[in-house]
Amino acid sequence: MSITRRVMLSATATTLVAGAFLGVSPAQAAQTPLALDAAVTLAESLGSDSSAGTYVDSSGATIVTVTNAAAAAKVKAAGGQARIVARSAAELSGLSTRLNTGVVGTTYSVDPVTNQVVVEVDSTVTGTKLAALRSAVIASKGGARIETMAGKLSLNISGGDAIYTGGSRCSLGFNVRSGSTNYFLTAGHCTNAGSTWTNGSQTLGTRAGTSFPGNDYGIVRYTTTSVTISGTVGSQDITGARTPSVGETVNRRGSTTGTRSGQVLGLNSTVNYPQGSVSGMIRTSVCAQPGDSGGPLYRGTSALGLTSGGSGNCTSGGTTYFQPVVEALNAYGVSVW
Repeated sequence: MSITRRVMLSATATTLVAGAFLGVSPAQAAQTPLALDAAVTLAESLGSDSSAGTYVDSSGATIVTVTNAAAAAKVKAAGGQARIVARSAAELSGLSTRLNTGVVGTTYSVDPVTNQVVVEVDSTVTGTKLAALRSAVIASKGGARIETMAGKLSLNISGGDAIYTGGSRCSLGFNVRSGSTNYFLTAGHCTNAGSTWTNGSQTLGTRAGTSFPGNDYGIVRYTTTSVTISGTVGSQDITGARTPSVGETVNRRGSTTGTRSGQVLGLNSTVNYPQGSVSGMIRTSVCAQPGDSGGPLYRGTSALGLTSGGSGNCTSGGTTYFQPVVEALNAYGVSVW
């Protein structure tokens, strides 16, 4: 069983919002840059009407978007850099909801850099459906843009090491635990495929939960004591979990294509797969192929997400979407090692 997920669109109209940068001086910023986690927390504290999120710019600085001078002043007081934009997170979220008519082969993401909703369409979106999307984007008056994905949006069924159920192969995401009980996380479209999971030669455990569509995460409880369970991705130790920032460089590991890297392009994406829609996804430029599903997205010691699907491949490149791992951890009441 091989399911694949992916999406891309060629930019037909990209409107960059002219933004003013307010905050600490370049010299001060170099001395005391605002850390990613602190910037995200600060943006959330401003509220969805006063900020449109954060991103990492080309210089490596974390930018907090704001919609008014009062919010910019708060960012400056916290030692951060603010950029005034036209649309708030609440406005962009509302626009994304209005634009999304559930057409299979489309995704909807917020790009905090351009302060727009990105509508991605795959090769199956043509004719009147594509024309309707283009008209809706034009009507947004710069609030959205269309990009075209290479190939067809699909699920990848098959963190790292290969896991199997029946005739399906996926990738183990992260080993997690609740008290003294051990589990592993993977994609929900994987755990939907079967209840008993092996490493190809021996049983690892049984499904304890699954959620797809809507979300894309699942959890398997270890029933074996004959394998060594590690809190690593390959050789990388994982000690915590968080939400990534747009512009951040990240890594992914999967049983088909190994370790790959790329950048976070957007958060809170809605993806309309043929098998159903999922929301709240992480959009990235990291490639993936069938069999990589469920594998880990991470940076350093931080767990970030679980491979869901996308478009393209690791030869020509593509766009891949990830289920935020923090949501899965909270849903099942488990923690990374």
